[in-house]
Amino acid sequence: MNWQCLALDLRDDPALIAEYEHWHRRENIWPEIVASIREAGILDMQIFRTGTRLVMLMRVPADFDADAKAAADAASERVQAWETLMSTFQQPLPWAAAGQKWVPMQRIFDLAECVG
Repeated sequence: MNWQCLALDLRDDPALIAEYEHWHRRENIWPEIVASIREAGILDMQIFRTGTRLVMLMRVPADFDADAKAAADAASERVQAWETLMSTFQQPLPWAAAGQKWVPMQRIFDLAECVG
């Protein structure tokens, strides 16, 4: 199993941030979104926020295929509708490539590597 960590910013508007969090509550997230995450083989996913910065942690199997997940998402009308809705709250990081939302983060420290 591997962990992937990605980052994205929200628009600096308290009302938009509150609405973004609203959509990510258990009772409001669309079931098709949860299903698409599970069908891609993602074992666990958590999103954290500080200010406008979001950090997403994903636990995935060693053979996780991010390109296959992106292709499946692109083919799903419901996932695309979710992404369109989420885009109203999100803004790309300054160093993101054109059209890129979540940017992979580089691990620079691992405690397990430093202990016995």
